[in-house]
Amino acid sequence: MQDHIHIFLSAPPRVSPSTIAKWLRGRTAYEIFKSHPDIKHQLWKGHLWNPSYYVGTAGHFSSETIRRYIEQQKTRDW
Repeated sequence: MQDHIHIFLSAPPRVSPSTIAKWLRGRTAYEIFKSHPDIKHQLWKGHLWNPSYYVGTAGHFSSETIRRYIEQQKTRDW
């Protein structure tokens, strides 16, 4: 996506969504800044990620339904 990403994953119940988001953000920022150090200076206050995020649960939907939904988001005209 142009301004956001979708991540579809599974985790054990003992790992909180906030812990997963924190780890993903930290690790991806580290890798991007390591590979492209000039980017950090172009960002507002050097932050790669917006402080907010959304977490949803699959509920009664199948994995395939969720994958299709994410794929269809690429073609939506917002």
